[in-house]
Amino acid sequence: MELLEVVGGATEGSRRLPLDNPLRRRDLNNPHYSSIQPSPVHFISQSSEKLALSLLSEMSILPNGKGHDLGEEMCMPMKTMMEEEQFDDPDSTLAENIEFLPNGEGKKPRFTDFEGKTSFGMSVFNLGNAIMGSGILGLAYAMANTGILLFLFLLTAVAGLSCYSIHLLLKSSGVVGIRSYEQLGFRAFGMTGKMAAGIAITLQNIGAMSSYLYIIKSEFPLVLQAFLKADNNSEEWYLNGNYLVVLVSLSVILPLALMKQLGYLGYASGFSLSCMVFFLSAVIYKKFQILCPFEEFSSNSTLAHTHSNVTVNHEHSYHKGHAMLDDSHCGPQMFTVNTHTAYTIPILAFAFVCHPEVLPIYTELRNPTQKKMQHVSNISILIMYTMYFLAALFGYLTFYTTVEAELLHTYSRIDPYDTLILCVRLAVLTAVTLTVPIVLFPVRRAIQEMIFPNKTFSWIRHIAIAVILLTFINMLVIFAPNILGIFGIIGATSAPCLIFIFPAVFYIRIVPKDKEPMRSTPKIFAACFAGLGVLFMIMSLSFIIIDWTTGSSSALGGH
Repeated sequence: MELLEVVGGATEGSRRLPLDNPLRRRDLNNPHYSSIQPSPVHFISQSSEKLALSLLSEMSILPNGKGHDLGEEMCMPMKTMMEEEQFDDPDSTLAENIEFLPNGEGKKPRFTDFEGKTSFGMSVFNLGNAIMGSGILGLAYAMANTGILLFLFLLTAVAGLSCYSIHLLLKSSGVVGIRSYEQLGFRAFGMTGKMAAGIAITLQNIGAMSSYLYIIKSEFPLVLQAFLKADNNSEEWYLNGNYLVVLVSLSVILPLALMKQLGYLGYASGFSLSCMVFFLSAVIYKKFQILCPFEEFSSNSTLAHTHSNVTVNHEHSYHKGHAMLDDSHCGPQMFTVNTHTAYTIPILAFAFVCHPEVLPIYTELRNPTQKKMQHVSNISILIMYTMYFLAALFGYLTFYTTVEAELLHTYSRIDPYDTLILCVRLAVLTAVTLTVPIVLFPVRRAIQEMIFPNKTFSWIRHIAIAVILLTFINMLVIFAPNILGIFGIIGATSAPCLIFIFPAVFYIRIVPKDKEPMRSTPKIFAACFAGLGVLFMIMSLSFIIIDWTTGSSSALGGH
């Protein structure tokens, strides 16, 4: 009788152990233990006592004929039928299904949907490459229409808000153990939320890829023309931007986009960022080489000008008889507001959108935690923030109000045969080309979530979606009127949703009310954040519409 009381006590002790206890997990996975255990016994007859002793002796025998010591058996709790049903029940709480399992005390989720193998540094490269793109080429134009101080304030605000929105995404992901933007939308608002997130990601990233390919279309012919010393009116097919963008898409972008996992592009992202660092270095160097007012390049220039160095000083400008720009614009403005200021906020928001890539990169991060992924995001945004401001500042201080929306086009107005500028163009072309596959991955994932939610991985579908996307984007780029229209429209619609609105409302809906009530400070901040996104969207679209209706949209072609 005393023996049964001891066994009964051990049994009750095992029930009190949580499922995430290491000792319990060992027993749950140990086939040598019985899956049925006797319930607590308060009174047992003599015959029941003999039956229990017999059962206990059978449980202490392993399949190989060797027995356990009774003391060991009492120290190793066994699995109850109730716990087995809870562990195997597919409809149990999300904390114990395939999405993630509790780790330790349950404070940090241990994801089981995918085992990431990408290092911290490669993740920074991938996310930085997703942030960096063609947006850097339009920031000098944005500064010319805002002034240095207003631009710095807006850039800092957007960067800080981007970090906060990533924090909301990661917090929501940690609560439910889901590392998919679309699935977070489904968890928050059902199918409506899932489709809204998928459509926003698709539109945003298609706009981003369109801007990248537009740069290839506009810059690649100029580079080839300069290298070949071809005439400006040459009609050779290899100087046609439409043919070149299709060729680059088929030969470079498509093979990279067919890789199965995003982590494989880490080295390509690192090389892409190094190309943009070279671009930034050249912009800083040119600030001290090109003096204002600068001299416009002319095909009828004298032979001395054609073979001269790139440095354009005042003596060249005033003694060679070329067309000169008025020097009244050669001064920086600290604060400026005009009709083109409406484009500044969308351009900045578009430049910092990396949210569709955050959760895919989080999925493939090695030993993922919310804190670790937040550090990846903060470092990436800080690096891009620094590069953005320096590129905008020195580009603006070089050309002031005459800077174009495409900064590289402004340099070509001075000397299209400048060797350094040609190398910069090649670097930018390489960078944006290697960025397209990074941006394509979330679009393909969103399409699969919306159209093929329950399908396993298929190479045929994987390849087909990439081919269809690149075909559509090439058609969009070929027929798009200008790059600023893409920046303004896409940045004013989908970017506010992905940066401000969705992370905030998902956070409010997903985080349980018992943890954070609706009137708690974090949820009040999130609600204000979502309202700011709505206001931002309305304001940006209104300014762009007013700009178009007043006829100022004609400046789009020149900028």
